[in-house]
Amino acid sequence: MVRVNNGRSNVANAAARAKTRRAGLIDSTRMRQLLQQGPDTIGISIGDMGYRNEIDLYAPRLSGADLIEAALNHNLDADLETVLGFCQGRLKSTVAVYVKRFSYQNAKTVLRAIHSGADIEMVSGQVLPEENTSNSKWLDIVRNCDSLSDAVAAMSGTPWGYALSRLEADASLQEMEDTLDSAYYRDALDAIRGPDSPPLLEKYIQVEIDHRNIINQFRGLRQGINGEDRDALMIGGGKISKAVLKTASMADSNEGVLEALRRATSFDDTGFDDAIQASATSLDPVVSLLQEQRNSMMRRFSYLNPLSAFPVIHYIESKVLEVQNIRLLVRGKAAGLSDEVIEAHMNL
Repeated sequence: MVRVNNGRSNVANAAARAKTRRAGLIDSTRMRQLLQQGPDTIGISIGDMGYRNEIDLYAPRLSGADLIEAALNHNLDADLETVLGFCQGRLKSTVAVYVKRFSYQNAKTVLRAIHSGADIEMVSGQVLPEENTSNSKWLDIVRNCDSLSDAVAAMSGTPWGYALSRLEADASLQEMEDTLDSAYYRDALDAIRGPDSPPLLEKYIQVEIDHRNIINQFRGLRQGINGEDRDALMIGGGKISKAVLKTASMADSNEGVLEALRRATSFDDTGFDDAIQASATSLDPVVSLLQEQRNSMMRRFSYLNPLSAFPVIHYIESKVLEVQNIRLLVRGKAAGLSDEVIEAHMNL
């Protein structure tokens, strides 16, 4: 578990550097310009927008959307390392709590690869490219483990490994993934709570938990998961009470779930009716609405707290969003989707 320490921080310097980096990200205007380009020219343009080194690294063996996605992920990993590197003391520990989520995501990726029996050549070539040295420890697990239980043992000594070790030996992949989600948020909240901890960061993480639970409610209903099992999917620690979530789990329609959620004073239902109506074939409108709520909250917290961890975390959030948008764009182009459909799925 990451613990927030009280060492000397360099908040002013780190916040200034984070703001400068955020100003250099691809804005909505340039993202829409990318959307107008053909598949053959998007890679060149993205290279000129800060991803040249990674594209050149993977170009000898990858092309098209696979090339761009590998470059995006590599660039993001390097960026996270750089940002943590220019943070010091308590600030670094606070930012590390947020960044640790990406390790939990990689743990899930490894478990999925092992569970599916994916060939190590495919994993190291596309899923966790070996050119990215931060993938080495994850690839070693895939290479040396034949079962999920082997993988759990190989992850011992890590927070995610500890969480998995507490499950039954025959736990399913889904149970492991659910455990990792819950463990990350539980550990994150434990790490940042305290008399000198940033209360607004705790609030933000609680909102993230609520949003994960809201999405799981609607997704579970769509998938026909019964109320008891939907309730078991809920992650603890959010602002929305267990009682409200349980009531939502028992609902048998989108309207019923929404009605239950509205009983929580912390639930912002602005735009939800329209998002639900637009979600006949996909939950993307709901996901996008919640993403925008978090983006707005992060912008506000960063603006109101310029000498804090928020400008740094705001940059990381913005960088992740940039990577997600480009990934959606190139995958959508590769699938032959129209520009209108692709843009509707992006967060601009």
